[in-house]
Amino acid sequence: RLDSSNLEKIYREVQLMKLLNHPHIIKLYQVMETKDMLYIVTEFAKNGEMFDYLTSNGHLSENEARKKFWQILSAVEYCHDHHIVHRDLKTENLLLDGNMDIKLADFGFGNFYKSG
Repeated sequence: RLDSSNLEKIYREVQLMKLLNHPHIIKLYQVMETKDMLYIVTEFAKNGEMFDYLTSNGHLSENEARKKFWQILSAVEYCHDHHIVHRDLKTENLLLDGNMDIKLADFGFGNFYKSG
């Protein structure tokens, strides 16, 4: 059972993800809540975490790194344009879809911000 602090964090993550629709951000499809459980259904990232990919393969080519970096920047810019900060960018939170494109995931530390 989750304590109120962790439950609040999960609800905020769901609230953030509902607002995001970008090709390089993992999509939230459905949230189901029962008395004891909360189920979050998201897009499937077939090729897993960037962390695991780099651990197995060692590195990216310069062209591939450039492409992935652009995808990350595009996703982060989209978040910021919608007054959302991720606050936990790391290779474990960068997923790879079936085309080896980046999908930014895990908005557990994310939050809204006011510009100005």
